[in-house]
Amino acid sequence: MTASTLDTSARTPLKGWLAVLAVTLGIFSLVTTEILPIGLLTPIGEDFRITPGTAGLTMTLPGFLAALAAPAVTVAAGRLDRRILLCALMVVLALADVLAATAQAYWAVLVSRVLVGLVIGAFWAIGSGLAARLVGPGHAGRATAVIFSAVPLGSVLGVPAGTFVGELFGWRAAFAALALFTIGVIAALAWALPPLAPSASAGATRLGVLRAMTRGRATRLGLLVTVLVVLAHFGTYTYVTPLLRQVTQVSPELITVFLLVYGTAGIVGNFAAGAAIARDLRLTFLTAAGLIGVATCALPLLGDSKAVTLALLVIWGFAYGAVPVCSGTWFARAAPQAPEAASVLFTSSFQATLSAGALLGGFVVDAVSVPAVMVTGGVLALLAVGVLSRARSA
Repeated sequence: MTASTLDTSARTPLKGWLAVLAVTLGIFSLVTTEILPIGLLTPIGEDFRITPGTAGLTMTLPGFLAALAAPAVTVAAGRLDRRILLCALMVVLALADVLAATAQAYWAVLVSRVLVGLVIGAFWAIGSGLAARLVGPGHAGRATAVIFSAVPLGSVLGVPAGTFVGELFGWRAAFAALALFTIGVIAALAWALPPLAPSASAGATRLGVLRAMTRGRATRLGLLVTVLVVLAHFGTYTYVTPLLRQVTQVSPELITVFLLVYGTAGIVGNFAAGAAIARDLRLTFLTAAGLIGVATCALPLLGDSKAVTLALLVIWGFAYGAVPVCSGTWFARAAPQAPEAASVLFTSSFQATLSAGALLGGFVVDAVSVPAVMVTGGVLALLAVGVLSRARSA
């Protein structure tokens, strides 16, 4: 019997889907915590009297640590029950949120972001590849789309809600609310997940398996495209709030609405991509990268109009909603024999580039301007289009 059979044979379909929902809530909490500073960047900077680029470190640190934690924690965990590990990681996330909410100095906020990064890397690497084990191979595609929907949901619900709470009660209150939500997620995971030993077919993830994956042509192409698109997105999206304030002249209250619309488009893009990649993964990825490039390049030129800005955010959100599921599926197809290792590689590349995008974007913002970083990111996304255009169909 395979690990998937052992995981699902004695469980009802309802309990399997509730487990999928619990994992989705866990990733939603992670994503929201990771990108929440995007909506709170200005008040955090004002509170500690730092520049937008320095405040952007709250986005940079988690990603870099997540990139390291994904392989390190997964390999170190060996054959530890993944259910226990996922619950323990959520406990650390709740503590990180509490630390951010009570921080009296900026270094304490950065320490909390280090903890967030460690949790993100390990939880994403394990949780994003559990669909087949929770509901069976026949429903794995749909369950994977549900799990990945947590990424745009973090934008459509998490960041706008956190921004709204931050505007009303201060940015610290947003992190305190997230800590309470995460405690609820811990209870859901503990109740809904079955015991989850490492996959019997692949065994515990080892460094040798990861090294072997990186030698494959499909994996290297996926890495290159993921780096370009994610670098473009987070180099720009991290500073979308300053753009809306400086260029579009949007009020703080209306920024929440703009981010909500962006996130809603992302949810649609996530599920649209889930259907489209079954027909042509390469073309779906290429289209998403192209739309991101066009939208971000156009914002500095047309961003003085609120209506046009909102339309461009819809295009951008729809396109980015497709990126995580495209990238994750690409790595999974490149290494079907090692699903957890594929998830580790996806997580590491995604998170490292997320941080690099936020960091490099901060340099451009501080040295030049917010509009300049939008154009720079757009060019990188269009470069990814060129790479995929030259690649054979995936």
